[in-house]
Amino acid sequence: ASQPMSFAGVLDIHSSEKGARFVQFCDAFNIPLVTLVDVPGFLPGVDQEHGGIIRHGAKLLYAYCNATVPRISLVLRKAYGGAYIVMDSQSIGADLTFAWPSNEIAVMGAEGAANVIFRRQIAASDDPEATRSRLVEEYKAGLMHPYYAAERGLVDDVIDPAGTRQVLIASLAMLRNKHADLPSRKHGNGPQ
Repeated sequence: ASQPMSFAGVLDIHSSEKGARFVQFCDAFNIPLVTLVDVPGFLPGVDQEHGGIIRHGAKLLYAYCNATVPRISLVLRKAYGGAYIVMDSQSIGADLTFAWPSNEIAVMGAEGAANVIFRRQIAASDDPEATRSRLVEEYKAGLMHPYYAAERGLVDDVIDPAGTRQVLIASLAMLRNKHADLPSRKHGNGPQ
């Protein structure tokens, strides 16, 4: 799980490394993976870029993609950009993906997206702040409602937070006998 109380839950070099090691550990000992996602993205900054945040984020992605144990992902709130993808999204092979009604699966937050998409409309308006606010709300209503991800096939179901435990238990029971055939190779060649 990402921790939104620490650096707003962003993935940085150290958290990506730690997550990758943990996923590999669980896979080595046949421990199923339940990933709780609340991640607004990768930590920006020159230090992170020079330290190789892309390479370290790829280690987490590689670890999840290589895992053969049951993999369940639950989006709690924010799930933005590449950080969402490497946190065991359905697009990299999670067996089951659920989301709470508070989910926001998108490339970026509504404010940032609206500022990029509607830049010309905002600049051309008589009252840019009012126009920006209106367009942000329209963007949220149209593309960031709780069921948008389910409509697009990004999650299997939007579940009631009160029923999370039961859904996860039933999902783990269903995946108990999962068998993944490994590719015929000696070993993988992960990011260094």
